[in-house]
Amino acid sequence: MAQDETNPGDASGGAGGESTLTVLVATGVNALIAVLKFVAGALTGSAAMFAEAAHSVADTATELLLLTALRQSARRPDRRHPFGYGKARFFWALIAAVSIFVSGAVFAFFEGIRAMLGSDAEQTLAWVAYAVLGVSFLLESISWLQAVRQVRRESAREGVGFRAWLRTTDDPTVKSVFFEDSAALIGLLLAFAGVGLHQLTGSGFWDGLASVLIGALLTGVAFILGRTNAGLLIGRQADLRTVYAFRDALAARPEVDQVVDLLTMTVGTDEVLLCARLDFDDALDVAALERACVEIDADLHARFPDLQEVFLEPVPRADPTMRQRVLERYGGAGAQRLRDGLGQDRGRGGDKWGAPPS
Repeated sequence: MAQDETNPGDASGGAGGESTLTVLVATGVNALIAVLKFVAGALTGSAAMFAEAAHSVADTATELLLLTALRQSARRPDRRHPFGYGKARFFWALIAAVSIFVSGAVFAFFEGIRAMLGSDAEQTLAWVAYAVLGVSFLLESISWLQAVRQVRRESAREGVGFRAWLRTTDDPTVKSVFFEDSAALIGLLLAFAGVGLHQLTGSGFWDGLASVLIGALLTGVAFILGRTNAGLLIGRQADLRTVYAFRDALAARPEVDQVVDLLTMTVGTDEVLLCARLDFDDALDVAALERACVEIDADLHARFPDLQEVFLEPVPRADPTMRQRVLERYGGAGAQRLRDGLGQDRGRGGDKWGAPPS
């Protein structure tokens, strides 16, 4: 959730369009590179080149799945899905992560092991492999730079570091493109080394080893992206700075004596669900309590545009059952911080509420 000092919940309206541009650039680049690599692999017989071709095919399929994710997640809420379709982006991004492993890593492992255990084959037209790898590196760099630019803009908008944004973002499309393109650039260097060592030594072992390393690289990327999207699908809380901002906004209301419990869930990219249990001023009558809930809801939506739905529940702060549930969820220090205030802790990397999500 994008935040700034004047409006902690404000998000850029163009983020979705920029994510689409980033994915479209990556799709076109990877499709072209896949064709070039397959041609080079057929001409040179290089296992590393075939592994890289499979890598690019996997990336192209991934980008198509991410485009599906962007389109599906933009659908408006309806009767059957009252909280919207935001999590469709997480689902398709998870499928994309699986496709990286199935269509890329497995093929790279197979080709690499076959080359390492087979008889040495003479390498032909090595210059074709070098030329294709060079052109591929240039094209991949274009896609990678577009992803880097977007990550830098988004992290600057939210006031966090580059790596912190990648670790905590709820936009899996940009994160997927960044990691895929980073892996692609590293994979090209590995393929270049494999082809070069094969040419220098006459042994296909090095070519096969490069292919196996490319497979390991793809497996690592698939694991990182799969874990991220699984966490978002299961139901991850909003980032800690946003939780703090919600708590401070509620505690500042004159009708609220104490914030007893606070639950948030990311239901889509830049979409958050908030459930708050509040101990209201005992002097409020029923009509005043109803008006207070309506005004708090309107105020929160005005201050936090990414806030999708707000649920408020009046509860007594001394209720032992409620207190026990809060203690079990946050621990003693977290429950104390919920009562006393969180504003002074903003900007820290983690706290007793739990480490920032990966």
